[in-house]
Amino acid sequence: MENLVPKARQIEFHRLKLAKKQELTKNTFSLEFEIPSELASQYDFEAGQYVTLKFASEGKIIQKDFSMTSAPFEKVITLGIKINSEESFANTLFQNLKVGDEVEVSEPRGRFTLIAKPHEFRTIVAFAGGIGITPILSHLKNILRTEHRTRLFLFYGNRTKKEVAFKQELEELVQKYPDRLEIHYFYSQEKVGNGLFEGRLDAKKVALIINQILQLDDTDEESTIWDAVDAVLICGKGEMIKSIANACYHHGILKKNIHFELFEEFNEDIYPIEKEFPLINDISVDFKLFNNEYSTTLKDNKIKLLQQLLIQKFPVPYSCKSGICGSCECILEEGKVELLENEYLTKKEEASGRILACMSVVLSKKIKVNFDLN
Repeated sequence: MENLVPKARQIEFHRLKLAKKQELTKNTFSLEFEIPSELASQYDFEAGQYVTLKFASEGKIIQKDFSMTSAPFEKVITLGIKINSEESFANTLFQNLKVGDEVEVSEPRGRFTLIAKPHEFRTIVAFAGGIGITPILSHLKNILRTEHRTRLFLFYGNRTKKEVAFKQELEELVQKYPDRLEIHYFYSQEKVGNGLFEGRLDAKKVALIINQILQLDDTDEESTIWDAVDAVLICGKGEMIKSIANACYHHGILKKNIHFELFEEFNEDIYPIEKEFPLINDISVDFKLFNNEYSTTLKDNKIKLLQQLLIQKFPVPYSCKSGICGSCECILEEGKVELLENEYLTKKEEASGRILACMSVVLSKKIKVNFDLN
């Protein structure tokens, strides 16, 4: 994960020593940080979470979020990072960091997680695109070690074979757990002699995967593997997530069992909005952000709250605009909104008044929200 703007809440950082740096492909690398014993409790994490790196570059302090590939039992923080350009923050890290250097690393957070069910027979299907493999790899290692009755299927898309990050580590997992892990690779810019594995991972590919790979189930002759899927994990670019999530939903997987993590800004809803709302004009909005008080007026409620505040140039934190990252989380102190489906807030948090501005349709003439969550 790589968020663009930090939340309004305070993030706790500690200086960790870089223990290992490894180039994986031409444009990806990994960083491994030691966790000192006195910070063990602060860096107790769940598979699928991420940390923020804080780094000084050309007189500026830059913060970026990166998902961990390490599993909790490994007791280290390992990140997989892609270099998109020579001017990128990732390239600055790669060129300047040396083993032994200390870097400010935030305490782990994020909700691309699963509830452990070590005593159940489960089938989990994962889809990863490019560097989106990072939190998926954390999940694979953790589940294979702690849930001996769970089987996993990974469908991993890249442009070419040379760009497959963590290929060796993935193959080692297959060799160690041959009866519980199955991996299929897809290439969008390379011919491999089988049309199924050529092209992008999208809704059409999901249908083919269900019909050609996730067919007969050795554990139940009367059903298919797809029929037994308990959870779906998706990580990659927004268009990929949107296409695959909707395909999984239309093929019978409940939305609550489809989990996804976004790796870049995405301004669309993952699922279509299936509800109409009454039109409200001239909406008064008061909000607190970074200890400042703001007031404004929204023309109407045809556009969701976050998007309207951004149009008016307010510095509201956001990343995905799709209810995934939680960057725009705030507290509704007055008024009414309809919170559309989101991948971040729990039912308990919603009941306490927390909302995501990016998924909120205003339903009252006046609202008051607070982005300062601390």
